Amino acid sequence: MEIVLCTIGFAGKTAQEFFNLLEEAGVEKLIDVRLNRGGQLSGYAKHPDLAYFLQRVANIAYSHEPLLTPTSELLDAYRDTKDWSAYELGFLALMRERQVPQKFDASVWPQRATLLCSEPGPEKCHRRLVADLLAARWRSLGHQVEIRHLVAARAKSSKTRRPKANSVS
Repeated sequence: MEIVLCTIGFAGKTAQEFFNLLEEAGVEKLIDVRLNRGGQLSGYAKHPDLAYFLQRVANIAYSHEPLLTPTSELLDAYRDTKDWSAYELGFLALMRERQVPQKFDASVWPQRATLLCSEPGPEKCHRRLVADLLAARWRSLGHQVEIRHLVAARAKSSKTRRPKANSVS
């Protein structure tokens, strides 16, 4: 089985960028792996609005998967310390305790799904860790898995341009 496992964060993206990235990747289902889905800062990605927008804008199904979320204690510790290594170790231990990835069968997983969290990029986000765990497990079982991190195009240089001087003849 061939699976394209995407990840996306809503922060730092306009709704247009967010939905375009999902459509361009051909995503069939968005799987929300956030602990707090209804936060005021979530904007267009706030639950339950996001499920409605996904269906209406891009015909993408929505689900929430609590087994793939961090605990509030783990998140709070990371916010206090900013120690990514400690967070990563704690999150991976939590996944082992929850028997992730073993509880997720590739044969019932959508062929083009995306894991949603808030971070703009995957570098320091648990969605990348989840994607890596699932992909490694499914590959070991003979499936072909491609991971794609959907990120907005980087803004052009933020250098301020000086207006050209008008020449006088």
